[in-house]
Amino acid sequence: MVTKEVTIKKPRAVKTLVSKITKIPKSKLTNTSLKKEKSEGTDSKVVLRIRVRAYESKILDSSVKQIMDTAIRYDATIVGPVPLPTEIKKYTVNRSPFIYKNTREQFEIRVHKRLIDIINPNAKTIEALTNLSLPSGVDIDVKMM
Repeated sequence: MVTKEVTIKKPRAVKTLVSKITKIPKSKLTNTSLKKEKSEGTDSKVVLRIRVRAYESKILDSSVKQIMDTAIRYDATIVGPVPLPTEIKKYTVNRSPFIYKNTREQFEIRVHKRLIDIINPNAKTIEALTNLSLPSGVDIDVKMM
């Protein structure tokens, strides 16, 4: 029996994010120290968090690629896209209200989600992302953190 060793490569963005998380001292993990740091303006990072949702995964992936291309064009640092769990809503309906009352029909709606973080975006990047036209059926949530 021959065994092969398989190595799994992690994406670069995940490695850098994990290394940044591990370098934070415990004293800076409290909320008060983080608020002081933001108010002083020293080493504060602005993160633009974009959540994209759609019923069709192909349309979602194409719009995420369009967002990433726009951000890369303006030299922004990107983490993601991170696939979030698919939300499944199931509905059960009676087929017939009278004779075949016990037979039921089931329908489901799947909502696919992705998460993109843009670290320290400049004004041109934000302006380009707001002027971006995406296909219908794609829902976008943008938060500044």
